[in-house]
Amino acid sequence: MAHSSRRLIRIRRSGLSPNHPRKSSPEKTHKTPHKFQTSRMEPEAEPVLRDVFSRIGKPEEAPFTPDRFQTEALDAIKRTDCLVMAPTGSGKTWIAEQAIRSFFAAGGRCWYASPLKALSNAKWVEFGLSFDIENVGIVTGDTKENTDAPIIVGTTEILRNQLYDAMHRGDDLNCDLVILDEAHFLGDEDRGVVWEEIMIYLPKRINLLLLSATIGNGREIAAWLSSIREKECVVIEETNRPVPLYPLFLHPSGRVMPLLNKRRLFGKVEALLKKESQKQGRRSYLPAFGEIIDTLRHFDLLPAIFFLKSRADCDTALRRCRGRSQEWEADGFDRDLLELLERHPYLKNHKHLTYLQLSRVASHHGGQLPAWKFFVEAMMKKGHLDAIFATTTVAAGVNFPARTIVIFNSDQFNGHEFLPLTATAFHQMTGRSGRRGLDKIGFMMAVPGRFMELEHVQTLLFAKPDDIESRIRNDFSMVLNLLLSHTPEDVRKIFERSLAAHQQDRKKKGSTGASSALWKDFRRYLAFLKAEGFVGGEDRLTGDGLWASRLRLDHPLLIAECLRKDVFPRGDAALLAGIIAPFVYDGDLDVKINRKEMPRRLKSLYDRVISTLTPLTERMQESGFQTGRLPLWTAVLMFHWARGMPWDRIIDRMGIAEGDLTMLISRTADNLRQIASLKDTHPEMATLAFDARDKILREPVVFE
Repeated sequence: MAHSSRRLIRIRRSGLSPNHPRKSSPEKTHKTPHKFQTSRMEPEAEPVLRDVFSRIGKPEEAPFTPDRFQTEALDAIKRTDCLVMAPTGSGKTWIAEQAIRSFFAAGGRCWYASPLKALSNAKWVEFGLSFDIENVGIVTGDTKENTDAPIIVGTTEILRNQLYDAMHRGDDLNCDLVILDEAHFLGDEDRGVVWEEIMIYLPKRINLLLLSATIGNGREIAAWLSSIREKECVVIEETNRPVPLYPLFLHPSGRVMPLLNKRRLFGKVEALLKKESQKQGRRSYLPAFGEIIDTLRHFDLLPAIFFLKSRADCDTALRRCRGRSQEWEADGFDRDLLELLERHPYLKNHKHLTYLQLSRVASHHGGQLPAWKFFVEAMMKKGHLDAIFATTTVAAGVNFPARTIVIFNSDQFNGHEFLPLTATAFHQMTGRSGRRGLDKIGFMMAVPGRFMELEHVQTLLFAKPDDIESRIRNDFSMVLNLLLSHTPEDVRKIFERSLAAHQQDRKKKGSTGASSALWKDFRRYLAFLKAEGFVGGEDRLTGDGLWASRLRLDHPLLIAECLRKDVFPRGDAALLAGIIAPFVYDGDLDVKINRKEMPRRLKSLYDRVISTLTPLTERMQESGFQTGRLPLWTAVLMFHWARGMPWDRIIDRMGIAEGDLTMLISRTADNLRQIASLKDTHPEMATLAFDARDKILREPVVFE
């Protein structure tokens, strides 16, 4: 063990209170510096941890032998559907690869779908090495390569869209195996509907492999699938972690101790809780992260992932670390750093690069460039970083483990308010602890703070993942695409086969079933589409409805109305990119724009689009449909980016995070790609949309 530092933290006692309701955004916390106290102390640990820490180390290398659950899953997927529920790092990817290998060897075709573009890109590279790159293609909103390959990797939205197209053509999807990774996204409030649609529309002959670490009601999901697909869905459940987890607690005195004694809180932790509960007035504090890292280093608990509640906290944590005084070991850090920077030259001036070089730490969150997050992940996987500071989003779907995870809060911001951590979120976080093949044991360390309820953490350690609830709902894109190949009566039968209907029947609640509610809502959408001329008298799509169905967007009717009224610009790709951006932004950032300083043609175009859409949006609102807002600043930003304004200048002018700007550009590009698909009905606009997309997809938004 390294003994390079003899310092240990001393955290001001600020209480270990239950979660207090918090309404403010986490991005707005810690505006003023917090005072904190540190003192030089010898690293200390409870004697009971001596035996636990003696287990730290790398397991002996041994020939790979698949676990029983892996072979059982592989046998099952060769003949029918299969749902695999196993802890993070237990080898679900091995099952996917071997299943693909089996079908591919027999001349079959495979589709691997993930919820994240980054994960899809990683799997594309990974499968390319395993099956030769000419046999693997990728389809996401940003990337489209080798799409006729027998093995396709992409996002779930793309797979759903391909199913729409196949149903419209009357074809069977040209595939024999579909793999849905991170299958718990079926319960995601915003995107779960896409997973459910895939499961409903997928032809029965195509075997379906679902992979997840966090589904509480897996057998219910499997029973539903078996009922609608008329074939067995085998459930394979593995509960043992490949690397055992040991919960620790960092006492305010700086002493490391067990969090639990069997299933109860450790005696000294309970005593501290009792003492703190008697205090009046609890103060927040900003942890001395460098001190915590020193403690972890002393006990050989690095590398670590620190889960923090906001992007701002992750970036602030970097400044509370310090460069190590001794020379680094010859571990290839400089060589690997230079190699990665050569591949991503834009990152040579990244504002966080100095922290990574001097302190071997980095932050990783949604506000950063995809290239930077890839860079951080690569350095972490090579063993070059002591710690990263991350939001909980890093826990889902990214192969990014550490020896220890450190948590400071037992609640989580859900986009609107702070709520107690769910079992699913907690399992995703602890799933990052312990690296298979590198660790004999992994650790979770809880650090006291104002919003840390240890009893809740104690409960979560023994809780099963949350149950998945159906998220299916109607929207205009879904209704248009179902009408491509289905009658309204067909749609009613689809709703009867939904997970929502299955769960409603099991619960037997209320007099109106879920399918009836979905059907009633569908009729409302159908009536509006008829009134607007997208559906004809016989409930069939009109000419406008046919091409509008290919606009698989958040606001297909608004884009379609602009195309019908011919208000989009001609001959100016940057102007088109600018005017599309407002349709894709759903965040809460509000950037003040001086209209007098706007380019005249952009201002005129924006005003013309708003006046054109106002009658439609008023009719939509009268019928109970949400229309959103079209923020002007997004148009200004995208226009300047498409015209070639430097990245840093846009960031400075608009005050937008790099990751948020990347997302805005990517979603704008995806909307432009949808418009570009209308080359048979709107050839001039489709060509312009393709050019606009090409202008905005450049470094650092895209990277090799």
